[in-house]
Amino acid sequence: MQTVLVINSKGGSGKTTIASNLASLFAASHLNTVLMDFDPQGSSLHWNSVRDQHGLAQIKVIDASQVKSGMTRTFQLSVPPTTDRVVIDAPAGMCQKMLSEMLAKADVIVVPVVPSPIDIHATSEFIYELKLMMNGCRRKPVAMGVVANRVRRDRSLYQPMQRFLGELQVPFITMLTDSDRYIQAVEHGMGIHEMSPQSVRSELRQWLPLVKWLASHNTVSVQSPVMARPLGAFAQR
Repeated sequence: MQTVLVINSKGGSGKTTIASNLASLFAASHLNTVLMDFDPQGSSLHWNSVRDQHGLAQIKVIDASQVKSGMTRTFQLSVPPTTDRVVIDAPAGMCQKMLSEMLAKADVIVVPVVPSPIDIHATSEFIYELKLMMNGCRRKPVAMGVVANRVRRDRSLYQPMQRFLGELQVPFITMLTDSDRYIQAVEHGMGIHEMSPQSVRSELRQWLPLVKWLASHNTVSVQSPVMARPLGAFAQR
């Protein structure tokens, strides 16, 4: 099982968009997928309720935003033993305890950031803090990468951040454009990987580096069919 944590302490970075699209990609690839929603707004929960109405590949969603009475936290966050992928949709401005809880579960971390100087600066500081936290914990290594989200024309804004990430040895994985296709997908509880390939050709190309990066950090088994179908399909486009 691989657990992907989508996180940024700054609000408005598009965490739910990335998390829901990752979950739908895994589910469409015939992987048993759990989407864990730590955000009190419950955007992932709502998205999945719409998804259920359209008969798409099933995703189990766990509401992790609040501690439920009458059960232990461990039981509340437990996933089925047959689970292949867990995607964690983190909230903005989380407390230290919740952050530690999510980091303890993560195998890989994806940090989305939108193209504004304020967001880029805040995200750079957050990544530095994450690195310090992970370096201070005696646990398994966790891979972390950054995804530029809702990118418009001016991509030069990211150059200082890319240099900073290079010093921290954190990869800048890909840039996802500000596309209406994501809005259309959300309206139907879908991910862009489930839409007509011809209508999302450019979006799929932008996602491919992230798909490959996640596959490269799958430590379960190099022989497992992890995202084999999407990768094979993308290669032909």
